[in-house]
Amino acid sequence: MKNIVILISGRGSNMQAVVEADIPGARIAAVLSNNPDAAGLAWAAERGIATTALNHRDFADRDAFDSAMAELIDQHQPDLVVLAGFMRILTPAFCARYAGRMINIHPSLLPAFPGLHTHQRALDEGCRVAGCTIHFVTAVLDDGPIIAQGVVPVLDGDNADTLAARVLTAEHRLLPQAVADFVAGKLSVSGKRVQNPRSVAADAQLLV
Repeated sequence: MKNIVILISGRGSNMQAVVEADIPGARIAAVLSNNPDAAGLAWAAERGIATTALNHRDFADRDAFDSAMAELIDQHQPDLVVLAGFMRILTPAFCARYAGRMINIHPSLLPAFPGLHTHQRALDEGCRVAGCTIHFVTAVLDDGPIIAQGVVPVLDGDNADTLAARVLTAEHRLLPQAVADFVAGKLSVSGKRVQNPRSVAADAQLLV
């Protein structure tokens, strides 16, 4: 059984997708947040999952917060740490601590549009498709080896909110599968390429 710790900052819809997938061989050991008011904490607690909030505003700097968060994470002996809408830039030391066992979901087709405001940026650039990326986390923001990507169309008349909703549907499908593949030992990294013996053709399909 693999212990999974999920980090969130808000409602945690991607966290909910992972929990509800009931992945064989996976145990959701804890849901942690930097935001005490994150709605996802209550959702997880109602389902018997251990939850803790650690307000980043209570710490003098990013290093101090990351060190304290890492201590909380390690109490649950995680095999995998999942960043599911965790809105914090992580220090190199934190990334190194969980190297090869921490994944993030990002709402763009990386390497396009790292960082924030991804949907509006895709619209501003006239993109015909958009999507999401699941990747291993490194010290470089949104730059780790890519596990899976989901593609959705950008429709005439879209705004940032309508595009975000369409991308979120892809996120909810892809993240549980990526966690399942990690738990099953299917993922290996060669350079920036993630090898996966499972057919990943469906991961790149166009979702309407």
